[in-house]
Amino acid sequence: MPLLDVVAYPFVDVKIVPPPAAVAQRSPGVVAVVGITADDAAGGTAPLAAPRIVTSAAEAATLFASTNGAGEVQATPLYSSLVLALQQDPPPAKLYGVRAAAGGYEAALRSLEAVDDVTFVSLAAETGIDALLMLKAHVENSSAAGSPRLGVAMADPARGLSQTWAQETIGALAAAGKDLRSATSRMIMVAGRSAAGSVPDFATAVMAAIAGYPPQVSPVLKQIRGIGFAKELQFSPTEIKTLAAEGIIPIIDPELIPGDGLFMADGGLFTSDAKRPFVDIVRVLDDIQFRLRAGLIGSIGDARITKPGLTLLKMTAEGIVANLRRQNVIDDYSVTIPLLDRLSIPEATRTAADAQDITQARATRAVDMLVTVIYGPQIHHLGVTLRMTFA
Repeated sequence: MPLLDVVAYPFVDVKIVPPPAAVAQRSPGVVAVVGITADDAAGGTAPLAAPRIVTSAAEAATLFASTNGAGEVQATPLYSSLVLALQQDPPPAKLYGVRAAAGGYEAALRSLEAVDDVTFVSLAAETGIDALLMLKAHVENSSAAGSPRLGVAMADPARGLSQTWAQETIGALAAAGKDLRSATSRMIMVAGRSAAGSVPDFATAVMAAIAGYPPQVSPVLKQIRGIGFAKELQFSPTEIKTLAAEGIIPIIDPELIPGDGLFMADGGLFTSDAKRPFVDIVRVLDDIQFRLRAGLIGSIGDARITKPGLTLLKMTAEGIVANLRRQNVIDDYSVTIPLLDRLSIPEATRTAADAQDITQARATRAVDMLVTVIYGPQIHHLGVTLRMTFA
């Protein structure tokens, strides 16, 4: 029997342990375009209702269009929309295309439910209210299920010109029983005009343009590339104000910006929620929500309902939002765990209510945390007073 339980040699023991698991990452700029194509080879090689990543126009042609004997692409609306998305600068982080059969939007949208990195969805060159209602239902249901995303749709650009074009468009989008407004701020509605018989996909162009920017960047006056319309089809100042007041983003060519080009005239959501009326607010909240879920998931099953355990949990959450403040995404933050405040009270001086809350939390193993962020948004409107005096 050895005299010593522990010997000095080899003096230093080194144990190799695996590194901590990486925190999940989710890009806020991943878009998906769903479009109807022909059922045969003219509709491409991609299977129906099967999301496919698209990285180039050539890839989009193979998957969602066909090529004739001369090597010319026989475009489909889905192919054209995907090419339009690729033209935005900066481009979206990732682009999915989803082929749908005639009348098959529901199945194609359902196929996107498990693709949990998607943050935006559009329907290629689609203006039918029934189809857009399916898009609205998809983004609202996916967001409620823990995969937040925004649907981007467009008003009919080929509606005949009239003095009441804006009012007629608003009425068509908010008809009784078929209201496209999202009560949970999940829809973006855009409006542009085109010649009769032409339906440019303003929705996909806007979607890809917004997705190219970080969440905290407002869409206002961001350029849309690869699309245009004649001067006589541009909106009047009154129409721009009327549409924007209803949460519709007009597409404009402002005279104050040199050269020709189309830009987003507003950054509102097509929503009935007055607390979340702007695109960047919802995108920032979605991004923070994911960061907190991904950063705190490692604490589940490990952090203990004790003062040291909840203190470490609070520090982890603070580290996540502090990083957003360093990046100038948010202005300030606070993290509060009410149960930690109760555990910080000496046991002898705790009230009956304090003791009951602690007992209840330990019995159910559920703890509440409040994360408050202060967000400093961008200017959308600047009021200038010009005063003239005489020397």
